[in-house]
Amino acid sequence: MKVLVVDDDRVVADLVAFTVRRAGYEAVMANDATSALRRWAEDKPDLIILDINLPGTPELKDGFAICKRIRSESDIPIILLTVRGEEEDIVYGLEAGADDYVLKPFSPRQLVARIQTVLRRVRTTEISHPASFSTDGLEFDPKLREVRLENGTTKTLTPLENRLLESLMLNTGHALTTDDLISDVWGAGGGSSEMLRQLVKRLRTKIETDPTNPFYIQNLPGLGYAFRLRR
Repeated sequence: MKVLVVDDDRVVADLVAFTVRRAGYEAVMANDATSALRRWAEDKPDLIILDINLPGTPELKDGFAICKRIRSESDIPIILLTVRGEEEDIVYGLEAGADDYVLKPFSPRQLVARIQTVLRRVRTTEISHPASFSTDGLEFDPKLREVRLENGTTKTLTPLENRLLESLMLNTGHALTTDDLISDVWGAGGGSSEMLRQLVKRLRTKIETDPTNPFYIQNLPGLGYAFRLRR
């Protein structure tokens, strides 16, 4: 398995690459937006570890833009590794299509665990063949990562949004705890309650008629969430 490490701080990049190699993966490195895209296209890695604060171009000004660009063409798993941990940054990361979000300074052991979790999740998704879901207001195809709304509009989901909606719809009418959903979406050791909250918010903007007054994805205070159908 090959991991592309993208960070403009060469000390950090070397540390991440060393951690990756010690865990048994091949590591290739890039230090800016242009070289990151070139290495992604040429080396065809299995996973990308991507810093946010990167030198780039007006079109690719940071890691968020690189993530979004790659995500528009590929489902390759992307882990954002950054010092930026504000709510706004997490929202941007999820919107760009990142699979996980790890803060610096990081524990090498934790980073390896997150890499293994993301890759395991990808392998599980690749060998499974989820069915399509159809309700009285939504048609959801997990394979295509698409939701067709009642008004005929089709929305494309990020990989995380796709896994969240699949987990919720598989358990329609049943409560899922925050921990249940984090495990389903990110796997053991990945994600957080704040990332889940922001992911739910993002998904609601795509499937709810009024995201501020959601119908399908219901909050269960002190517990988690549930998906419901119209009666």
